[in-house]
Amino acid sequence: MKTGVAALVGGLLGGLGVLCFLVSFGTDYWLLASDNCGGLGQLETTLHTVSAKEQANSTEGVEVTDPSLPSLTLHHEGFFWRCLFQSDSSLHVVWAVLFMNQPRSKACVHGYLFPLPVAVGPVPHPIYDATAVFRGFWTMLIILAIAASMTGGFLLVCAVPFVSHKLYKAGGAFFITAACLFLVLVGLFVLWKELVDVRRYILQERGEDCPDAHLEAHYGWSFMVAVAGIPLVILSGILFFCIGKHLQKHT
Repeated sequence: MKTGVAALVGGLLGGLGVLCFLVSFGTDYWLLASDNCGGLGQLETTLHTVSAKEQANSTEGVEVTDPSLPSLTLHHEGFFWRCLFQSDSSLHVVWAVLFMNQPRSKACVHGYLFPLPVAVGPVPHPIYDATAVFRGFWTMLIILAIAASMTGGFLLVCAVPFVSHKLYKAGGAFFITAACLFLVLVGLFVLWKELVDVRRYILQERGEDCPDAHLEAHYGWSFMVAVAGIPLVILSGILFFCIGKHLQKHT
């Protein structure tokens, strides 16, 4: 009876935590920024460093907003997309990126190797960032974390009907691994945001024309959701691992 209650609590915690991981992975609001440099027409040139073929085949083609709109440019990005659009300067960036507030047209490019920047244009380039070499590491880290959490969930679903201590322990270990990977990912993201020149990263080539532009950068709600999921998954993993140890002793 006690084992069943513990498994239920662990399942609820783990399910909610894995859901947080999936939401943070699938949404593009890890980094939020706003600046008054303006010029989405210029942003189209800056962001469209992808190949012409990719632009032609993309269903998310860049749409440029009306130049008569306010000059405050908002930026949000995640693992899949980097997007920019113009909005009312009186609206804070955190509220402006909510789905109901965003305009129908905005400039978006693929950002699969988020969050570290790539060189814009040929290398060497004035805004080339040497940290771009670590983009593959970030990609591997977040994909491994998602894979570990999904594998742990699958093993635990299989463990319940068979009351297998091995599956409980393996599922708990995968959950703990996923939580640790996300913890490292979040920690590295914080270091990247605080130590890397985020202003240079956000403005990129536009910064040459707007040396005095005011820029604000914030942690987005995708980041917050990932942080919230870490303790849930790690507690669930520890609980399931302990259940497995308990079952092993009594079999």
